[in-house]
Amino acid sequence: MNLPAPIPVRELAEMIGARLIGNDTQEATGINEIHKVEAGDITFVDVEKYFSKSLNSAATIIILNKETDCPEGKTLLLHPEPFEAYNGLVKKYRPFEPLRENIGHGSVIHPSAIIEPNVVIGNHVHIGAYSYVQANAYIGDHTRIGKHVRIQAGAIIGTDAFYYKKKEDGYHKWQTGGRVIINDHVEIGAACTINRGVSGDTIIGEGSKLDCQVHLGHGVVLGKHCLIAGQAGIGGKTILGDRVVLYGKVGIIQSLKIGDDVVVLAGSGVTRDLESGKTYFGSPASEVRTAYKELAALRQLPDFLKTHK
Repeated sequence: MNLPAPIPVRELAEMIGARLIGNDTQEATGINEIHKVEAGDITFVDVEKYFSKSLNSAATIIILNKETDCPEGKTLLLHPEPFEAYNGLVKKYRPFEPLRENIGHGSVIHPSAIIEPNVVIGNHVHIGAYSYVQANAYIGDHTRIGKHVRIQAGAIIGTDAFYYKKKEDGYHKWQTGGRVIINDHVEIGAACTINRGVSGDTIIGEGSKLDCQVHLGHGVVLGKHCLIAGQAGIGGKTILGDRVVLYGKVGIIQSLKIGDDVVVLAGSGVTRDLESGKTYFGSPASEVRTAYKELAALRQLPDFLKTHK
């Protein structure tokens, strides 16, 4: 997520009660978890084995709980509870705002858009020209919907990220700071559920079509002209290329990369990155010709065992 205005790192250190190490003249422009950091971003790390990944990432400012050598050009903020400091910043700059009416404050709906009865629209939502939202849909805070988008009845868009920090006393909820961005000419089926990103955005590319009861986890990115059939589920931070087709009940775990023009057949479970331009099947999914050969061999196993006792 981007900050409303750049924050000098000295001011940031004072704000969270941290000791500043390294470059003390630069400014923070955003907040992101390690998977989506860019130059100018604040991130955090509180497990020493992940220090190197954070210090060598694109992040400019790293909140951490143990003094270490500061890479050139970076700023380290030493704090006893990096997660709490980081989460507090997200809460400060993307605070919880309870909705008290059907259309929240700061929302902009194009006059040509059609909004049916009982649609609930959160705060700071943008809905573009000629878009159509059917009855009983929910559009959460900070969602951005492009032009000619069709959202069917009962779709739930922009809910909190399912993301928790495990600590000794239980699971601590990460404040959701990301958004859902739906580009032009997208269709969202009835009863789909789409989470906001933790700090980055969940993005649905132009022309993509989702069937009913599809779930997209936090920070998922769909490319252009993807086709996702009913009851498919995609884990958080997974990135799909352009023109990907997922048949019904496909499940994809978190943090994968699926190449352009991939087809995954119905009922498959994807547990690894998939190369572009291929068709996959099975659980765990493999290239379809390999998967079918394995199934054929498996069917012959009982007879094989009978003749090879």
